Amino acid sequence: MNYIPKDYIERTYAGWLGKLIGVRYGAPTEGMSFEKLREYYGELDGYLVDFKDFAADDDTNGPMFFLRALEDSGKGRDITAEEMSMAWLNYPPYEHGFYWWGGYGNSTEHTAYLNLQSGIMAPRSGSVEQNGKTVAEQIGGQIFIDTWGLVAPNNIKLAADLAEKMASVSHGGNGVYGGMFIAAAISAAYTEKDIVKVIDKALSTIPEDCDYAVVTRDIMDFYYENPEDWEKCFWHIRENYWQDKFGGACHIIPNSAIMIMSLMYGEGEFDKTLNICHMGGWDTDCTVGNIGAVMGVFVGLDGIDYDKWRKPINDFFVASSTIGSLNIMDAPACVSYIAKQAYKLAGKEAPEKWKDFVNHEGILLDFELPGSTHGLRARGDLSETTYFFPDKNEEDKRLERQILINTDEKAKSGSRSLKVLFNSRSLGKGTDRLRIYLKTYYHPADFHDDRYGPCFSPIFYPGMTVETSVMIQEIKYPGKLMMYAIDGISGREYTGEAFDVQAGKWQTLKYKIPSMEGRIEEVGIVFIGEFAVMEATAYIDDFKIYGNPDYSIDFEKEQIEKYTLMHNDVGQFTSWKGLWGLEDGQLTGVSHDSGEIYTGLYDAKDYTFTATLIPKTGTEHRLLTRVQGAIRSYAVGLSKDNKLVIEKNDNGYKTLAYCDYDWSCGNEYTISVKCIGAKIEVYDKQGKLLVECEDVQNPWLSGCIGAGIRNGSRCHFADFVITN
Repeated sequence: MNYIPKDYIERTYAGWLGKLIGVRYGAPTEGMSFEKLREYYGELDGYLVDFKDFAADDDTNGPMFFLRALEDSGKGRDITAEEMSMAWLNYPPYEHGFYWWGGYGNSTEHTAYLNLQSGIMAPRSGSVEQNGKTVAEQIGGQIFIDTWGLVAPNNIKLAADLAEKMASVSHGGNGVYGGMFIAAAISAAYTEKDIVKVIDKALSTIPEDCDYAVVTRDIMDFYYENPEDWEKCFWHIRENYWQDKFGGACHIIPNSAIMIMSLMYGEGEFDKTLNICHMGGWDTDCTVGNIGAVMGVFVGLDGIDYDKWRKPINDFFVASSTIGSLNIMDAPACVSYIAKQAYKLAGKEAPEKWKDFVNHEGILLDFELPGSTHGLRARGDLSETTYFFPDKNEEDKRLERQILINTDEKAKSGSRSLKVLFNSRSLGKGTDRLRIYLKTYYHPADFHDDRYGPCFSPIFYPGMTVETSVMIQEIKYPGKLMMYAIDGISGREYTGEAFDVQAGKWQTLKYKIPSMEGRIEEVGIVFIGEFAVMEATAYIDDFKIYGNPDYSIDFEKEQIEKYTLMHNDVGQFTSWKGLWGLEDGQLTGVSHDSGEIYTGLYDAKDYTFTATLIPKTGTEHRLLTRVQGAIRSYAVGLSKDNKLVIEKNDNGYKTLAYCDYDWSCGNEYTISVKCIGAKIEVYDKQGKLLVECEDVQNPWLSGCIGAGIRNGSRCHFADFVITN
């Protein structure tokens, strides 16, 4: 059980960064051939697009959200493939976002999802026997698999076992073997110093006579005979293993052959390996993403060029699951979650140095990982202007890359902090203040494209507290510091207490945002005064967000987020299924069968959710609480035969309690749902207790809020209020 290496956290960070780098690097050329890549770009050696922010991608959605099956099941290494499949039903929205919904029998993921929806559970859901060899052996079995290697470092058997179960949800045959191979390769890369040994160890986990293993050994043999010419190897792959010899939209074998070629000819170098893999073409974001994860772990942080690969990312990561507040993360937050599951699997506590990083609640930006920035940004403000949200243009990006530097020079706790360098040359003429901030919500305009349909709920709400420690080195002029937050609906800036700068001393700033309507989109520190335009240095450490939300949503002030013609979402909501919009200052929902929409903080625990329901047609109208995804929540609301019901969704709704309640379509009904531990109480507008229950079997103890309709019903909702 002592298989976790001492440098596990750092190498996991390098591996996850490698995955993000590879996906971002390969995304613009997905589907391009070797010839087209040569014609358009020549030799590849670095990012091809300077994204505003890189939108969500299926290659990174899957690894982070399917890993949650471990925590959701509570079974650890004894988890079954069927229990893993619950994550497939819980976190992806229904037939939009998350991954490619290319139709039954065309997209392997779509096929598996519909199988699961129909009760065909894993491993049958992805098997050759169920779906046929061609569908089962597409590339998806390995592109979502990286985190199973990251949670089982230096333990190839465990990594392969977990990967086999997860890959079997959607794939079979070589589609599963590819997942096992990649997870085992990542696991082996933690301690092996020879990339060939990494490949050999990964091969030992899959059948030696399967196509995946046979092709891998053939590419290795070709390398030994032709070690100087990777392009010759590519044409060998094109002649013997290309897509025309297989079937489907994106078969695993041609792509895996390119990946093995890159590992062999890259000879243990991060850049060389990724570049060769990218030049091979075909499914470039998938192949380079997997190879990036293997090589990131293999070379560690020191083996990844910071300025070239890491600075443009700035630890940024977003996703497109059903839970909007889980869709905004950063790379260290992903590592923290991965590591938490890894130590649980190993039956070990995190080392003392990393205990807070792994086990904290809320949001923690501690900068202990070398080079980490946690996605913080910088902006200079003009004192004579009112606040506005600027587009993230070239100047914004230049500024944050220039002045935000991870350092071991100073630290409030631990050994590292974020160094801030500012002066008139970096901030610009006329600026008298500098903001270092965290974006807590995103809009369509923030992204370069609509890749895999991201949508968001804020990660910081009124009622919560933001805290950090700041130290400013010697300054020539007086100045002030304060915390602030911006409400994106009104544009109003809320500020905490202003502190005089005490040069050379750590100062702790803390601000609890008052209860209010709105949508917090930015929170951070503002440096004010002439010193902000002179040469000065500051350090930031232990940036934290915590506490209980206390806020309301006025739908008259909300907006529709318009990504594309086919992708529109209600602001700060994520929809699982159904048609949702805004009408007459109210949230509206309708579906031919069922529909649900969610918002709020995923880890919110005890709270009271009050809202008004205005049923229009049909018999089933619900408020949702403790939402942890599409198959984990509670529902409270109006039901047929004049009932008010409390239901639990555990991959299907079951009634926990009900009472008689006289209601009819066209009228308004305001109800409050109070969640305390495992107990749920429902009150009317006058505060009268209507119905209650206690869920004694595996209760959901935290989660978001939302709204739902069923059986073709239509309902309007208004005046969402969350109190604690």
